[in-house]
Amino acid sequence: MIIDYAIYENGRRRPEQVPLGQALTACRAPHTFVWIGLHEPTEREFATIRKEFPLHELAIEDAITAHQRPKLDVYGDMVFLVLKTARYIDPHEVVDIGEILVFLDRDYIITVRHGAGSELHDARIDLEADPERLAHGPGAVLHAIIDRVVDDYGPALEGLGQDIEEVEEQVFSPDRNYPTERIYKLRREVLEFSRATTPLQTPVERLANGGYAVIPEPVRAYFGDVDDHLRRVREQMDGYRDLLTSILEANLAQISVRQNEDMRAISAYAAILAIPTMIAGIYGMNFEHMPELDWTFGYPAVLVVMAVICTGFYRYFKRSGWLR
Repeated sequence: MIIDYAIYENGRRRPEQVPLGQALTACRAPHTFVWIGLHEPTEREFATIRKEFPLHELAIEDAITAHQRPKLDVYGDMVFLVLKTARYIDPHEVVDIGEILVFLDRDYIITVRHGAGSELHDARIDLEADPERLAHGPGAVLHAIIDRVVDDYGPALEGLGQDIEEVEEQVFSPDRNYPTERIYKLRREVLEFSRATTPLQTPVERLANGGYAVIPEPVRAYFGDVDDHLRRVREQMDGYRDLLTSILEANLAQISVRQNEDMRAISAYAAILAIPTMIAGIYGMNFEHMPELDWTFGYPAVLVVMAVICTGFYRYFKRSGWLR
């Protein structure tokens, strides 16, 4: 479906609405272009756009089916760009990856958004409030879109960072909680996030370095700023991945240490209980000449001997750290 559609002339939105079938003709005037925003269009819904604008078949197929890696393709004078959006769903600790596909030419820019991330309505409002910037044409719109998408990586990274801190505290807490599954899931989300965003670095570098007529010279410097933001995002994700690997190793080490502690405690108690078991076993043999059988204090004396030896063993294991 079409979310918004407008024609801009000298950086300002035309108040009158032109039929979509006449959009390309209307934006042939100097300093005029059209911006059409769509959200998850079907092939049938895209038919009108396809009929009016000279879009390449391969790019159209990518826009309808989505699920593309970030990339920049050039078809004649048209530039086709794929962006990945990201938003963090905290209750499920999942990074929701969406997609924005952009058709860019001198006279038009068409955006096709898949998923719920990085809505472009606010970016359009900000641009319309800055006619001088919008007067640079579709290239300025493209920068605003990429900038919005990259800025939205920030909250997603922040959500991941908070959950990673929580799981780190959980690993080193005195409670016997082993968040191994949670660590694996967070690491998987970081890897998915990285795969979705890292390839965008090359297209943004290409746009910043120039060579595309649809990107005017004053706008290229802004793409360099976006490139710096992307590098920081990549470094932060690399840090998260390394940190999660370290946390996982520490978690496994904690499990091993606590299992050893449990085994030492079990062994200590087994050694303590072996003493009365041995003595009771000897007296249970019913020898005819069992020592001290006729002694009045024989039974309590044996109990005292058992208690003294067991207490001695207990204190020894306690001092050795085998028992807590």
